[in-house]
Amino acid sequence: MLGVVLAVLGIAAIVVLLILFTGFRRVNQYERGLVERWNAYERTVEPGLRYIWPFTHRMYRVNMREQVIDVPPQEIITEDNVVVTIDAVVYYQIIDPKKALYEIEDFELAIVKLAQTTLRNIVGEMSLDTCLTSREKINTELRKVLDEATDKWGTKVNRIEVQRIDPPADIQTAMHKQ
Repeated sequence: MLGVVLAVLGIAAIVVLLILFTGFRRVNQYERGLVERWNAYERTVEPGLRYIWPFTHRMYRVNMREQVIDVPPQEIITEDNVVVTIDAVVYYQIIDPKKALYEIEDFELAIVKLAQTTLRNIVGEMSLDTCLTSREKINTELRKVLDEATDKWGTKVNRIEVQRIDPPADIQTAMHKQ
């Protein structure tokens, strides 16, 4: 009888220890951990080995490194009614992990859509010649608008680069002939 009680206590102790050990979480150097208790934000933890209570707490890791989003090519009508195809790349970095997780549902989708509509507005006010020669102006204006919008999401837009500005094929042919 005593042997059965000791075996049950031993198994119970092992189960308790296993449950307690499942609470250890590693936060990498380039991450921050957001700890929730009963689905409510509790605290932000720094890199290292951290312990959270199993079943009552959970942790989300947020990547704090600079990241890249590709803005897909889109057709935009310039001021002089020429359709150009433009694509861009956005470089951003999360500054406040709490805002980045809780203020917006899908940050990457939001920034792509915002970049596309802002590109349409900026290029739509330019002629084809101005558009082809003003990449830096487009980059600067686009970055300014995106950086203002993404501040409340806890991110900083570091750079935006317009990769290609392609006029229609007939205009490209005429440009090559010149």
